[in-house]
Amino acid sequence: MRAAIYNGQKNILLTELDTPVAGDNDIVIRNLYASICGTDVAVYLHGPNTGHKITVGGEFGHEMVSEVVQTGKNVRGIHVGDRVYPYPRLAKGDPRRAGTVGGFSEYVLIPNAKCNEQVYLVPDQISSRTACLIEPFTVGFRAARRSGPKSGEHAIVFGAGTIGIAAAIGLKYFGCDKVMLCDGSDFRLEKAKALGFGVCNNSREDLKAAAMEYFGSAPSRYGPTGDVDIYIDAAGAQSVLETYQSIGKIESRMVVVAVAAGKRPVDILEMTYSQHALIGSGGYLPEDVQDVMAAMASGTWDIESIITDEYPWEQLPQAIEKASHVEEALNVIIRYGQ
Repeated sequence: MRAAIYNGQKNILLTELDTPVAGDNDIVIRNLYASICGTDVAVYLHGPNTGHKITVGGEFGHEMVSEVVQTGKNVRGIHVGDRVYPYPRLAKGDPRRAGTVGGFSEYVLIPNAKCNEQVYLVPDQISSRTACLIEPFTVGFRAARRSGPKSGEHAIVFGAGTIGIAAAIGLKYFGCDKVMLCDGSDFRLEKAKALGFGVCNNSREDLKAAAMEYFGSAPSRYGPTGDVDIYIDAAGAQSVLETYQSIGKIESRMVVVAVAAGKRPVDILEMTYSQHALIGSGGYLPEDVQDVMAAMASGTWDIESIITDEYPWEQLPQAIEKASHVEEALNVIIRYGQ
């Protein structure tokens, strides 16, 4: 089978490995499409330990949609020909391998496979191209859920990448009325705008003024500000938390989902007086998978439209390079030939 081996910074070996064989309790899946994660880009550009734990000399990739090609005799509810979403935390039987499921290799062995645990059946209403975005969308939906959204509330999401857009869609799915995305990339903001969201290029626009115009006004400790209940950081820039603490209305809350190493200063006194809440969000749970698939199957949002580039497997390094250019690409996917 075709396999991609991560050998360190800007070093991917495209090679052939033995095709796995299913044991009595296992399945073998063939990848149809794989999406490139921001952490895949990070470890490619900067080396190990800059994103998901990816082993030098091992297979990697974890955002994919696949077809079942073998099933063990003890496997129930999963059949050859089924399209499935491999759940990265359980797919290889070890949560530490969530980033190294094998999305960039042609075939993957799923040991001790159970339906709705290691893999989920993909509804017919979801295209295979869209389905390879299930994994990053579960991260975004988890962040949206962690914000405790209520019907009619307003939200701002920092970062118009795949996870930021997924969080924005999740907020709408959970009942928010208006959602705005902020980013420094006009290219990505145009994609967000086409999906029905307010947008602000906060690298050159006054976010507070834009928020007041889009959402109306509400009180803060420093006077009128945007009537925004929820902020989500899917960007990871240090300035995001500072911005929230300076413009967040009384009793608003922020969820941090962006993977950014290191510590950031928090003004605890300001947080107390403004009655702000700071919430962490990481990974996803089975309930997020179900919600994402329901949102995708509904057809309410043209989720496939955020895929800007598609490469054949043979051009994986070029695809990862393209995914790093935020002014030219949003979501980049890998296609496996039939």
